[in-house]
Amino acid sequence: MTTAPHPSRSLPAEPVGIRVTGLRVRHRRTVALDSVDLDFGPGVHGLLGPNGAGKTSLIRVLATVAEPSGGRVEILGHDAGDHRRRSGVRRRMGYLPQEFGYYPGFTVREFVAYVAWLKEMPAAVTPNAVERAVARVGLADRIDAKVRTLSGGMVRRVGIAQAIVNDPRVLLFDEPTAGLDPEQRVEFRELLRELGASSTVIVSTHLVEDVAAACTEVTLVEGGRVAYRGTPDSLAGLGDATDCVGDNPIERGYTAALRAHRARPRQAAALGEVAR
Repeated sequence: MTTAPHPSRSLPAEPVGIRVTGLRVRHRRTVALDSVDLDFGPGVHGLLGPNGAGKTSLIRVLATVAEPSGGRVEILGHDAGDHRRRSGVRRRMGYLPQEFGYYPGFTVREFVAYVAWLKEMPAAVTPNAVERAVARVGLADRIDAKVRTLSGGMVRRVGIAQAIVNDPRVLLFDEPTAGLDPEQRVEFRELLRELGASSTVIVSTHLVEDVAAACTEVTLVEGGRVAYRGTPDSLAGLGDATDCVGDNPIERGYTAALRAHRARPRQAAALGEVAR
């Protein structure tokens, strides 16, 4: 991946960010998110949490591909629940799910151009936008290769290219570094920092070190609730002098924050017993 100077935008000024109020998501009898309140402004936001914590549910609702059970989501100042506004929001958004669909018979150029068409990008600017997006993920030399001929890590980079082709104001990545080798992960972190200079970027990941290296803010989700919010440095500070597991302070801080969040219901129950 390569980072190139970001061109000046010709889009009119508009709100940048996401606001979530009282968000609830239920999957049959399981509550995936329970009364979540969050704000995401410009910058790179890491979304952490164990499996089943609700991270993917949150990303899917923010991407407008899943409906919440309750609450309100505002994206770029618009109510995401307003179907009349939804297509306009999606044109200004980039999204990479954990497993994204693609046409293996397409070339990289054709696939990214197809996504640009879906996002209603002007035909006059699409060819250059496609080439730039592919170059930014380090696949310029494979732009005319069939997607089916690429390695898993390369396909993942095609997914990143399609997410950024429209120069989005909001970017949502769900496990974006899965399949990338260590060098590619470092390059992706550099790209994240560049994108976060002017956009709202949310990265859901299991890799705490990626958050420490690239993110300006961390949100830790556990059991469908927000367990912690703060900077990577403040999260690392929680692990400076603890007996929590982890190879470095931010991993120990992650464990400490989870343990503290899990202890709150027990503490509340204990206080209730004392009050009686």
